[in-house]
Amino acid sequence: MRSPPHADPSHGPSAIDLPLKVGIARFANGLSPASLAQAQTDWWLHLLVSPARQSQLAASALHKWQAWLHYLARAAQGPCEGCVTPAPQDKRFARPEWQRFPYNALAQAFLLQQQWWDEATHGVRGVSRHHEEVTAFVARQWLDMLSPSNVPLLNPQVLQETLRTGGANLAKGAANWARDAMALGAGGRARGLQAFEPGKTLALTPGQVVMRNHLVELIQYEPATPTVWREPVLVVPSWIMKFYILDLTPQDSLVRHLVAQGHTVFMLSWRNPGSADADLGLDDYLQFGVLDALAAVRKRCPGAGVNAMGYCLGGTLLAMAAAWLGARGDATLRSVSLLAAQVDFQEPGELGLFIDESQIAFLEDIMAEHGYLDGQRMAGAFQLINSRDLVWSKLVHEYLMGARTPVTPLRAWNADATRLPARMHSEYLRRLYLQNDLADGRYRLHGEPVNLEAIRVPLYLLATERDHVSPWTSVYQLLRLARAPATFVLCAGGHNVGIVNPPDGPLASPEAAYRTGAWAPREAPAKPLLWFAHAQVHAGSWWPHWCQWLAQQSSRRVKARPVAGLRVRGHTIPAPGRYVSGAPQEPAP
Repeated sequence: MRSPPHADPSHGPSAIDLPLKVGIARFANGLSPASLAQAQTDWWLHLLVSPARQSQLAASALHKWQAWLHYLARAAQGPCEGCVTPAPQDKRFARPEWQRFPYNALAQAFLLQQQWWDEATHGVRGVSRHHEEVTAFVARQWLDMLSPSNVPLLNPQVLQETLRTGGANLAKGAANWARDAMALGAGGRARGLQAFEPGKTLALTPGQVVMRNHLVELIQYEPATPTVWREPVLVVPSWIMKFYILDLTPQDSLVRHLVAQGHTVFMLSWRNPGSADADLGLDDYLQFGVLDALAAVRKRCPGAGVNAMGYCLGGTLLAMAAAWLGARGDATLRSVSLLAAQVDFQEPGELGLFIDESQIAFLEDIMAEHGYLDGQRMAGAFQLINSRDLVWSKLVHEYLMGARTPVTPLRAWNADATRLPARMHSEYLRRLYLQNDLADGRYRLHGEPVNLEAIRVPLYLLATERDHVSPWTSVYQLLRLARAPATFVLCAGGHNVGIVNPPDGPLASPEAAYRTGAWAPREAPAKPLLWFAHAQVHAGSWWPHWCQWLAQQSSRRVKARPVAGLRVRGHTIPAPGRYVSGAPQEPAP
């Protein structure tokens, strides 16, 4: 391991600055005040010296005011068509109660105001694109907070429920809030999560830990068929989440599905780092994670290439390993599948709103206190991106209506946050997000360049249509960077729900669908939206399609391999292993 970079200011503030900067970081909840101020100032000053744009916005405001007054007059006489339609994903005013006067007029006024602010924060000449996006994002946050749906006296659903129950809904909501506040203040888990525990109610596919080092445990799952495909499957999940999203319950476990199809499956389980791991870097995750795991899989399946799959950041890491191995002429990998994984961060989606020099330095200040970024702060960023659904809908449903959102395995997994080592997170944000070193060919591993053109093995790229973390058009960009035959699949759903998508059983989604395309190296359409417009839609889950593709990348069936677990102090460690629970680490053999 490297020595801590005490003299490098890019990895945290000096000792003199630390108390002040950490205090500000706590108050600002992880968002850089300087970054937000720069964006707002850029927008405001350029708007201030643009009389033409000001007059356009004034005219738009007057037009919307007149449209609303006209609608108000019609709505007072009975149901009528609105002057503005909410976005398809905006369900705040979809209930019938909002279609009655005067609540429909309130909703229309809010939607018109939202539309005006979207106009106002875009198209101001001279404002940088990043500052424009940040300003629009901040405006959306304020508007979502001030929505009439969040105000008890303006929300007809809340008023109706209050009259029906005599105010019992508000009492129940207050109790829900008190329980959540107490759990949060005590650092405990939210109510209902205790029933979901890996190895007891989640992550139940049988297997054994077969390799362990300081950073990962490697799990091999028991075969479920007499014969298996010769080539094993290695799964590399993201290290910002626990691996068992791919093995939640027997009804929606991708791991169990793969084993049932005759695949020998290996899974990486990342260790949850602590303060002593502050100096673990991105290269350590590559070496001790992916490369060490590949070596262990080859040792257990000699002579067979590996069909490797990476999810989210695990896919980014796998792509880097594949490029490095390809440049060395290493034949370890037989194919590479990447799920919702980016390698080109030029357009990273809404997460890019939090990525600039000021924001990264601010996160480094936060991480300097303990040597890692706490998982709750990462979860807070995702909640901000989708605050309408993750924050304000909860306020209405649980605190105003007095209902309880049922805890599902996926929600329990989502609350099982992980930490990120300071050096790795800083390198990841700077080198990949901010500087885009991987896509531009500047990233180096062990002194050797990591060039994505060196990926020549067959690629299976999967993206999801409503992904706030890895936008599908960004995932698509690997098709122009790698020199490999590629299959691209775009499925319905979001970053998690689109992936956890069983083809049958009680948890199968009737709305599941996907589009596919397959091309020779670098023959995919340059514009992803052009492909999207002509791609055929297939009903159902993408899982069978991927399993069929994996079978095509495999050579033949062989006798199922027995699993010989790693022995630690004389005992084997059954799946899901020890690292998934954050248990203390025994010395690795």
